[in-house]
Amino acid sequence: MGFKFEKRQAVLLERQDIILWRKNYLQKIRDLRQENAPNYYLDETWVNEGHSETRVWQDINIKSSYEASSSNLTVGLTVPKGKGRRLIITPIGSKEGFVRDAADIFIGKKSGDYHEEMDGNHFEKWFETIMPKLKPQNIIVMDNDPYHSMKKEKIPSWRKNAIQEWLSQKKVAWNQDLIKIELLQKVNEIKHLYDSYKVEEIAKKFGHKILRLPSYHCELNPIEMIWSQVKGYVSRGNKSFKLNKVKELVIKGIKNVSTQNWMNCINHVIKKRERDVGN
Repeated sequence: MGFKFEKRQAVLLERQDIILWRKNYLQKIRDLRQENAPNYYLDETWVNEGHSETRVWQDINIKSSYEASSSNLTVGLTVPKGKGRRLIITPIGSKEGFVRDAADIFIGKKSGDYHEEMDGNHFEKWFETIMPKLKPQNIIVMDNDPYHSMKKEKIPSWRKNAIQEWLSQKKVAWNQDLIKIELLQKVNEIKHLYDSYKVEEIAKKFGHKILRLPSYHCELNPIEMIWSQVKGYVSRGNKSFKLNKVKELVIKGIKNVSTQNWMNCINHVIKKRERDVGN
C-alpha cells in the first residue's frame, strides 16, 4: 500500500516556497541590519473587555464563600461570563519604543477571528496618517495578511473581454484574432508596472520600504512579545470589565513599554534569526 508504521513527526513539513521566502527574508533583514537601516514593526491584536488574570493567590484554609465573608475576606472579582466585546489594536514601534499617539484602536463588531474585523481601506488610511511620524528612510516589517496586501490595481486573468479592456486602458495594441492565452502574454509583459501593493505605494511616497514576514513566522516579529507585556498589564489592572476602562489600560500599557523592553525583544528575535540563517 506504500505506508509504514512510524513515530509521527513533531513538526509540520514546510512548503518549499515558504522555506525560500524565509531564507530570503532572513538574508534581507540581515543586510539591512548591517546597513543600520532603522526598522519599525507593526501587527494587530485584540483585547476582550473581560480580559483578566486567570491565576490568583488563594488562602488554602478558606473552603467556602461563607468562611471568606466571616473572616472579612473577599472572594475576588466576578469575571463576566463570555468574552464580551473587544478592542482591535494596531500600533507601530521600533527600538525607540511605540510611536507616540500612533495606535489605531477601535471596537470590534464580530465574534469570530479578529482578522475578520480588519479592513484594507481602514488599515491604509491609518497607515498613511502615521507615515509622517516615522523617521525618514526606514524599513517597516509587517506580515502578509490580506488587509496589508490590497493591490493597487486588479489585473485581469480570467474573462477575455476584461483582459481586452485592461490592455486598451494601458494603450497596448491587440486584435480580435488573439485568443485568451495570447492576450495574457501581453498582460504578463507589462503587469510588473501595475502589480504593486497599495501600502507599498504609500510607504514609497514617504521614502520608506516594506519588508514582509514569511507566512506562519510571527515569531520573527518582536512586537509579538511586546503584546504579551501590554496584555499582561491589562489583565492585572482590569477590575471593571468595561470596555472604556480596558481601552484606558491598553493605552497606559502601550506607554509603559520601555525602550529597554523593545531592545530586549528585538535582540531576542535577532539571535533567533542568526540561528536560522546558520541552519
